[in-house]
Amino acid sequence: MKKSILLLALFVLVMGSSCKKEQIVPNRTIITTLSSGNWIKLNGGKSYTASINMPEIDNYFNDYGGVLVYVSFENGTYEQIPQVYNGVSYSYLTRSGQIVIEIQSSDGLAVISPPGSIKVKIVLIESI
Repeated sequence: MKKSILLLALFVLVMGSSCKKEQIVPNRTIITTLSSGNWIKLNGGKSYTASINMPEIDNYFNDYGGVLVYVSFENGTYEQIPQVYNGVSYSYLTRSGQIVIEIQSSDGLAVISPPGSIKVKIVLIESI
């Protein structure tokens, strides 16, 4: 009798510990537009930056979450950055409360013009 209780307890313990609980957290997608007036010239026009306010990115999310950024120069076609497009290198950085998009010539030496109006798609990926 004791053996069967012990075997039953062992079976329950093994089965209970093998169950995997999953928590699915949905991503958030935000689409915004940067106009030509959003860009700040740096280095005599060799680079530009534009900031996007993102209150969704707090200190915790900035440390543990994930951010993907895409830009659209044409209607509905998004390209993930970092990216080189028409000789201009696009990159970004995140900090609490904002995303900063940076552009410069692909060789880092030429003077460039900021793009016209572009759509920016931001995907925020939660991490638990």
